[in-house]
Amino acid sequence: MAAENRAGPLLEVEDLSVSFTGEAGPVQVTAGVSFSIAQGETLALVGESGCGKSVTASAVMRLLPLPAGRISSGSIRLRGRELLGLSPEAMYRIRGSEVAMVFQEPMTCLNPVHTALSQVVEVLKLHRPDVPPRERRAEALRLLEEVELPDLNRRAASYPFQLSGGMRQRVMLAMALAGRPRLLIADEPTTALDVTVQAQILALLKRLRLGHGMGMLYITHDTAVVAEIADRVVVMYAGQVVEQGPVREVLESPLHPYTRGLMQCAPRLDSRPRTRLRSIPGTVPPPRGLPAHCRFAERCPLADDSCRAGPIPLRRFGQRQARCIKVEP
Repeated sequence: MAAENRAGPLLEVEDLSVSFTGEAGPVQVTAGVSFSIAQGETLALVGESGCGKSVTASAVMRLLPLPAGRISSGSIRLRGRELLGLSPEAMYRIRGSEVAMVFQEPMTCLNPVHTALSQVVEVLKLHRPDVPPRERRAEALRLLEEVELPDLNRRAASYPFQLSGGMRQRVMLAMALAGRPRLLIADEPTTALDVTVQAQILALLKRLRLGHGMGMLYITHDTAVVAEIADRVVVMYAGQVVEQGPVREVLESPLHPYTRGLMQCAPRLDSRPRTRLRSIPGTVPPPRGLPAHCRFAERCPLADDSCRAGPIPLRRFGQRQARCIKVEP
């Protein structure tokens, strides 16, 4: 086993590119994605649907659909250990025990013919051999209590179809925590929930992260959620990182025109009645039609010929980075 660098970042993703092969050949869907997460830190991955957020998370977990999905270049290191060269068996041992993932719609992930309790027990059986068989049920109940599953004994004995969306997401969180992971990936876990339950799940995630000392990669398209839960934010557009930095700085004074557009599209409580919501004109270019120059140029109010002259690199501005030549140092 390779030596692990415990003093460095918890997760390092460097120059990650993912492609999918279809009838017309391979299509690159993410290009050169790089970011890192420290122990105990929450990094939010933000962007429109189809920008590559979930694909990036699936690549980190090595869960891309095979044989169509392929990591064409890059590096993914967990506590200094390269994941891309690991065998499927070695990666299976890491999933659940080192890194766990909570998906957007728990109903598609939970087994419909097993109770909530039995599914948490199964994770303990697979990833916590230190828990004796006779103690697994008690530990599973403790985890379900920790995620604040209401009416604990009755709901633990319920099947997924008997639980509400918020309850199912709590069960998924208990399953994710069962293996004591160092990194939790949450892929839009509150999208299908109403506002009240969404706030409860966000508060729970923050408490669990602090209580367990985990790092968290939180994927969302909702900038209000980012402000609530993240320490740093990475903004993606058309498969590329266009801006990243401390969450307060990025949200309060965005550098990239796309980030500014996202912030302007968010509804405001102080808006006058019947005010039309703003939108970013144009559409995201299709994966097969991505330009070699700035991918946001056709929608950007600042774009000129210099933006279309060639690829635009990420430029550093203190603690922040932005993929735009119109940003002044």
